[in-house]
Amino acid sequence: MIKKRSKNELKHQHILDAAVELFTKQGYAHTSMEEIAKSADVSKQTIYSHFGNKDGLFSASIGFKCESLNILDISIGDLSNPHALLLELAQRFSQMITSIEACAIHKVCAFESQSYPQISEIFYQSGPLRIINEVTNLMEKLHQEKFLTIENPRNAAVQFLNIMKGELWMQVEFDIKKKVSNEDVEQYLRSSVDFFIRGYTRSA
Repeated sequence: MIKKRSKNELKHQHILDAAVELFTKQGYAHTSMEEIAKSADVSKQTIYSHFGNKDGLFSASIGFKCESLNILDISIGDLSNPHALLLELAQRFSQMITSIEACAIHKVCAFESQSYPQISEIFYQSGPLRIINEVTNLMEKLHQEKFLTIENPRNAAVQFLNIMKGELWMQVEFDIKKKVSNEDVEQYLRSSVDFFIRGYTRSA
């Protein structure tokens, strides 16, 4: 049975949808709370009651984007099959970082960081850091259950995520017209997961 969302929950969702769209298209500085309120069909006061201020809404928008792609929900996999689990994580991560919204927000933070230094911190805390922490927890579990030998889970998490960015992320980030194919991306992710697992498999 699907739980019906309350009016308050629906307003919250509409605000996030509007915020992600406008922050993506216009950037942080050029997006006003009035515009977001109008797009979400709510009052400006409603936004403040849900998110506190513009920075709070920006932070929630980034977290919402991560959650919408299930990148943070990685506890459902079978730890006894590290390759399948890590490949699924790699695929979700690649999809997220190459999405239009993620790339746009990344550029917003890069371009506006001098005028609004807080937004880079917000972005890091709400997106990359949350993901690093979640992947670190996964690496700890794989080590504790002795499926892999990972003495420094945080280092392993950072290594994993950076390896999985691959060529596609660079092409999207620099707006290169001709991009690697989906088949090439999949092959890269699979071989990278193999590489990562070999590095953290204890030699007999």
